[in-house]
Amino acid sequence: MNCAKRRIAIKALAGVLLAGSCALAWAAQVAGTIVNLSGPLMVKKADGSVKVLGLKSEVEQGDTLVSEKNTYARIVFIDNSEITLRPGTTFKIEAFAYESGKPDADSASFSLIQGGLRSLTGLLGKRNKEKFQLKTPTATIGIRGTTFVAQYVPGGLSGLPAPASLQPGLHVSVLDGMIVLSNPGGSMNFSAGQFGFTSSLQQPPLMVPSNPALKFSPPPVFTMAPQSPTASSAPKAQAVDCEVR
Repeated sequence: MNCAKRRIAIKALAGVLLAGSCALAWAAQVAGTIVNLSGPLMVKKADGSVKVLGLKSEVEQGDTLVSEKNTYARIVFIDNSEITLRPGTTFKIEAFAYESGKPDADSASFSLIQGGLRSLTGLLGKRNKEKFQLKTPTATIGIRGTTFVAQYVPGGLSGLPAPASLQPGLHVSVLDGMIVLSNPGGSMNFSAGQFGFTSSLQQPPLMVPSNPALKFSPPPVFTMAPQSPTASSAPKAQAVDCEVR
């Protein structure tokens, strides 16, 4: 009887260890690679450790990326989608999963905590656009096959400086395709050439008639072509302004 109990206990322990190893493997799944970098980029890993990333560094789901005040960072994900962070941005990869033969397992969930970015839809977003979401403090952004720019400007209570030209809240600009901005106050679609804004979770998104001084100007070596996601454009430059190792 004791031997039987020991065998049961050993099997149970093996199951726990296997489950734990699977969870660790999932947590460490590579989501993308840094392909352009113009300054220091930090990452806080899911286990709490902090590292400096360099060109060709891999990023994983669970990572929180922090770009310094002069840093643009372009990330190409495993589905060929792209996100370029502007200086002074905090951005978290909450979940990312893509396998060419498993569309039902697609997942792309991000959080823009502060700062701004430009996003270009990849294969995941083209076949499962409802699986993509970019959360911000005032609204969630969904896509419809898209290139867009988003910038979240924190309010005065955050203690963070806000650009003088942009009022606190979430600002978006659509370069190609369409996005949908949603929060408890409502939702609205924005198409190419349109600008949107929402100041808080309770305020519904609204259309802005012209560019409210929303700027996004990465260095020329950042080779993404926002108006033509499938175009090869000019030959890709091999250099970067600053390589952090």
